[in-house]
Amino acid sequence: MNNFVAHILVVDDDDGIRSLVKEYLNTHNFLVTTSNSAENAEEKILIIKFDLIILDVMMTGKNGLEFIEDNKSKIDTPIILLTAKGDAIDRVSGLQIGADDYLAKPFEPKELVLRIKNILNKTQKNDQRRIIEFDNIKIDLNKLLIIKNKNEFKINNTEKIILEKMINNPGKTFSRENIGKLIELDKERSIDVIITRLRKKIESDPKNPKYLQTLRGVGYVLWVE
Repeated sequence: MNNFVAHILVVDDDDGIRSLVKEYLNTHNFLVTTSNSAENAEEKILIIKFDLIILDVMMTGKNGLEFIEDNKSKIDTPIILLTAKGDAIDRVSGLQIGADDYLAKPFEPKELVLRIKNILNKTQKNDQRRIIEFDNIKIDLNKLLIIKNKNEFKINNTEKIILEKMINNPGKTFSRENIGKLIELDKERSIDVIITRLRKKIESDPKNPKYLQTLRGVGYVLWVE
């Protein structure tokens, strides 16, 4: 996949399934975020652009099919349904409602990975909002890299989420509270540490930032031309 690192949302109210899927996908170099309900997943898709969603059908509260009905018109993210129901009628119903693929529980993790790769190979697009270049710097969110003066710096999952939101909202200021909601972290000091770490990867002089600036009393903003 040309070093493309996909960000996958796993939605399942079974703690064991979520942990199993996340651990296995991590070993195959996917970024993984989890949700324990459809309602929680709806909050996440508003602030994070995922490349694929793995969605359980039978969940407490809103079920997987209801999630698709409510959100498929708002997002273009491919969806793989996971469910204990494995007969043909259920498979057809899931696909007709808008899912891209269907896998019945219990499933073989290797098969899930193959299905993910097949879908991503079909849907992957060159998204310029995830690759930007300015001055002597390149931020490549697909490869999770910042390249500065031919030096490469890896981006972790938290940094990727923050940069993606800033890149897609040029010139917008994000408060510590905004950033905390993005990365599910409410400690302001920890958020400051993450921003400081990003500046070391982006800025020539991190103590006097030119691009990732602080607006005192307001928040942080990424200024790039």
